[in-house]
Amino acid sequence: MTDEGAQPRGGSSAADKRRKNPPMIANFKTRYLTKKNIALAAGAVVLGYVVIRILLSVLTGGGERPGSRGFAVAVEVAPVETGSLRDLGQFTGTLVPKSQITVAPKISGRLNRLLVDIGDAVGRGQLVAVLEDEEYQQQLLQAEADIRVARANLEEAESSLETALRDLERAKTLHEKGIQSDSQLDAVAAQYEAQEARNKVAAAQLANKEAALETARVRLSYARITATWERGSDTRYVGERFVDEGALLSPNTPLLSIIELHPLTAVVFVTEKDYFRLKLNQKTSITTSAFPGRTFEGRVVRIAPLLKEASRQARVEIEIQNPEKLLKPGMFINTQVEFSRREKATIVPFNALVNRNGHQGVFVVDIQENKALFTPVKIGIVEGERAEILEPALPRAQVVTLGHHLLEDGANILLPHRESPAGKAGEQPPAKKQRSR
Repeated sequence: MTDEGAQPRGGSSAADKRRKNPPMIANFKTRYLTKKNIALAAGAVVLGYVVIRILLSVLTGGGERPGSRGFAVAVEVAPVETGSLRDLGQFTGTLVPKSQITVAPKISGRLNRLLVDIGDAVGRGQLVAVLEDEEYQQQLLQAEADIRVARANLEEAESSLETALRDLERAKTLHEKGIQSDSQLDAVAAQYEAQEARNKVAAAQLANKEAALETARVRLSYARITATWERGSDTRYVGERFVDEGALLSPNTPLLSIIELHPLTAVVFVTEKDYFRLKLNQKTSITTSAFPGRTFEGRVVRIAPLLKEASRQARVEIEIQNPEKLLKPGMFINTQVEFSRREKATIVPFNALVNRNGHQGVFVVDIQENKALFTPVKIGIVEGERAEILEPALPRAQVVTLGHHLLEDGANILLPHRESPAGKAGEQPPAKKQRSR
């Protein structure tokens, strides 16, 4: 007998089958859901494409592309003008002093006093520092004593020479009378010549001591350091101080840097494109962010005869008048050089220029037909937002300045405050009257 509900040994129930094959059912559901998601995504893409096509069709008037002959593009225009243009070169650089000297002692010693400081005005030949000078004063006193001794020796030698000269003259007189022999005359003459030589030696020693005295005076004067220069303005300014009072200095130790502020020099570097366009004495305009709206005048004073291999640039120096001392060395400046000027030039806005098929040109407005005609042009001087048209002549024409990226040659356009093929630009259609109840 078997229990109730028991299954035969060789058979299996539906529940057992489900329990035995759960992965197969899960894989089937996953594949079914994946295919469903893919179908939904594809349907969404198709629907989106259809909606975009419908919108483009509505917006472009039945599918016409912007700028085509059947569709009008709203644009902004500007008239062609006649005026003057300048061919300008823009450069940046730094201000440096036209002249800068470093004050340094010629002798060693301790710095006793520094009479000027940073920013102080210094005149030509003004005393700026004093060193300890006791040693040099003592050398001067020694030289003065030596020269007194040398002068006394010279006076003694001159006196002895005069005595020897009188003895020689007396000996010659006695020799003529036959009182003295030839040997006696020769001895007296030799004594005179020896005394004459001693006199010359004394004179040379005096000259040597005088030179030593002058040397001592000069060395003593080196203890009083002055600022001297040959050319330029008589007044300059202390730019830097390198030592303090009490410092022990050796010869040529820098003390102060003295600079000239009027005029100044602007140093700029130019490439070979502009190098050959610059000329000496060419006028320039200088501006700096420290004084917005103010322009300083300058002129080209030096042009380097070579371009550096590393940078392919040449150094150019521009002299700037700075009578008010507003500009300072080290400031960053912008330089503008006028290479040429054109009077009565044909001018269009720079943003009216476009490129079509490798040609640069403008879209000229045909007011009667409300069309834009592409006209190739030859560009001359460009100054800021204005460009010169060399060819062809565009008398009393108007050019498109905004919206030309949508235009082709002969495209319909909508002009501000003018009628277009579809009506007046910017105007709304008249509202329909409502029926009265």
